[in-house]
Amino acid sequence: MNAWERQSTVASGQARAVDQGLRSHMLKVYNYMASGVFLTGIIAYFAGTSDAFMNMMLSMRPDGSIGMSGLGYLVVFAPIALVFVMMFRMHTMSTQSLKMMFWGYAGLMGLSLFSIFHIYTGESILRVFFITSGTFGLLSMYGYTTKRDLTSWRSFLFVGLWAVFITSIVNMFIASSALQMALSYVGVALALGLTAYDTQKVKELYYHNAGSPDGLARSSVMGALTLYFDFIYLFINLMRIMGDRR
Repeated sequence: MNAWERQSTVASGQARAVDQGLRSHMLKVYNYMASGVFLTGIIAYFAGTSDAFMNMMLSMRPDGSIGMSGLGYLVVFAPIALVFVMMFRMHTMSTQSLKMMFWGYAGLMGLSLFSIFHIYTGESILRVFFITSGTFGLLSMYGYTTKRDLTSWRSFLFVGLWAVFITSIVNMFIASSALQMALSYVGVALALGLTAYDTQKVKELYYHNAGSPDGLARSSVMGALTLYFDFIYLFINLMRIMGDRR
């Protein structure tokens, strides 16, 4: 074997090792994410079908209508607050703390989604869940395999997220069903773009942290959190569009 052949063999072996390491890393990320989605679903089901919990989350308004109680608003916004804590402290927290925060976030998200099982039929929830899973899988696969740099999507996606978030807060007070439906369609488009973009970022972070076991462990948790958010965001918006009300 000449020098060129030896170099080619070594390079090929290193490429296979990297590919195998990347696959293992992505599998870990997806396993974390799927476990978080499962935990959220279980908690949301029991919360949404518990009369005692619903009585705490909802209250009677002066005009006789049913609205969210103060505790209900606290539960709904608690996951958002926890995400900001994780974002600002992720570089100082241990890997184990990040994992605990991830499971805590998934649990709180389950509580905040209690209304889904109260508003929509079980059949439509399952149908939308499978549609979400298939759509998420396709966009994540695109983000993983594409050679195109999706960095240019970042500004559009994050500006869009903030715009939808602020508009949703305003719509909580004006209660426009037409605006809510429009926001849901925009949310689906944003979730699809985020899924592809974030999957590519998770892949890039693997190469960035390839020499650090602790860095890989931390990035797998944060990658799972990011993709978990994309999945839940897509599911919620599809549920508003396609869900059958009770």
